[in-house]
Amino acid sequence: MNKGSVLEMRNISKNFPGVKALQNVDFTLCEGEIHALMGENGAGKSTLIKVLTGVYEKDGGQIYLKGNDKAVSIRSPQDAQRLGVSTVYQEITLCPNLSVAENMYIGRGKGFFQSFKKMNAEADKILKSLDIPAKSTQQLSSCSIAIQQMVAIARAVDMDCKVLILDEPTSSLDEQEVEKLFGLMRDLKARGVGIIFVTHFLDQVYEVCDKITVLRDGQLVGEYEIKDLPRVKLVSKMLGKELDDMSDIKSESAPYSGGDASEVVFEAEGLQSNAGIKPFDFKIRKGEVNGFTGLLGSGRSECVRAIFGADRIIGGTVKMKGEKVKITKPIDAMKHGIAYLPEDRKIDGIVGDLSVRENIVLALQVMKGFFKPFSKAEAYRFADEYIKLLEIKTASADTPVKSLSGGNQQKVILARWLLMHPEYLILDEPTRGIDIGTKVEIQKLVLKLASEGISVTFISSETDEMLRTCSRLVVMRDRKAVGELSGDDLTQSKIMSTIAGGED
Repeated sequence: MNKGSVLEMRNISKNFPGVKALQNVDFTLCEGEIHALMGENGAGKSTLIKVLTGVYEKDGGQIYLKGNDKAVSIRSPQDAQRLGVSTVYQEITLCPNLSVAENMYIGRGKGFFQSFKKMNAEADKILKSLDIPAKSTQQLSSCSIAIQQMVAIARAVDMDCKVLILDEPTSSLDEQEVEKLFGLMRDLKARGVGIIFVTHFLDQVYEVCDKITVLRDGQLVGEYEIKDLPRVKLVSKMLGKELDDMSDIKSESAPYSGGDASEVVFEAEGLQSNAGIKPFDFKIRKGEVNGFTGLLGSGRSECVRAIFGADRIIGGTVKMKGEKVKITKPIDAMKHGIAYLPEDRKIDGIVGDLSVRENIVLALQVMKGFFKPFSKAEAYRFADEYIKLLEIKTASADTPVKSLSGGNQQKVILARWLLMHPEYLILDEPTRGIDIGTKVEIQKLVLKLASEGISVTFISSETDEMLRTCSRLVVMRDRKAVGELSGDDLTQSKIMSTIAGGED
């Protein structure tokens, strides 16, 4: 191992059926270093961490840890912990019904402490040394999420961890809580602990980290000193688009922005939900296609979930066609002509055990009321019309929707909402995980719907797709809107510089 290194991963490979999740990835962590592991969804971050912590068995490569003469074999999380590798996850994995001290020492083996008095005294000593404002005897559930995160870190530190992995630890914290966590991270850094920090918040990376390693599509893009990688360069490396190579990639079929340009269909002021996004303003006109863009975790989906009432609204006002309305839950939005195709079609979209026909008529049936069911003939007529319109590949309308391909499942959800003849259609990642041919079909359909006067909000992780489809983009960063782009500003480079905070 190199002098000063606490962890070296060399040529790490991991394959799943049909997917090369990691391809000869190198990663080095030094003592007393906070090292950000960055990359978009599917880049390989989680897989690399699961290999390091023994959740997955690697297919190739070596792992070296300080204090071991040879490469180590990590076959389980218990192996990792024994070797000094600890992980604190986004979701707290402690027991809220136990005390702080019990959570710190649970699972250490029978007789680790002979009495609660000794255990509590030792826990208080550690909590004090790390400046964590909690008492050993208080129930963990009485602590804030931030303090619970810190207790999890204290547990890891007391188990003599050399490598501490923090996986999205700040996603549920407010600004003051984040500062407390950063204080603890800096304290551990001063003690020589190496910290791997996984986050989607760019501002936090530049506030607390020393180095950045970027992964993309299972491959190592590079390792960089924080001072040598401006934010806009980091964004370009994560997305795989170098600024020098970029040009305006507007397609020949420019997005439709017509209709009655003066008619605002939907307008929100200071809209805020319990999902952590900052209050935002938003409007969309008749026949317009616009979207929210930003890196994964920036708040794109949370914004549209607030518009649809899918998350609890805690502030702001909403107007439909100039009239103030109240939208606190999805059925309110549906009654006002708003439809929403969610980001995760398997969890929030399709009902897998129901047929294609039953999935298509579901939203309209909800609006009508379940005590007034459609006749079978009506349901078949609706289903057959949209199966034909959207060219859904299915043996029949009675086929279970879970047996269809991802692209055809997506079309079924689209059919469900189009059957309601919405005035405003929200599409969150409508082309994720589907083949290129179906992607193009959905993009063309979006533009066709806009030409017929439907307002569409379109979200995609692929900025090329957003540029082809949208006439206006709201740029998100760290769960707040940081810019709005239209016209000549709708370019890859302008989007990336806005995400990065205005850097050129």
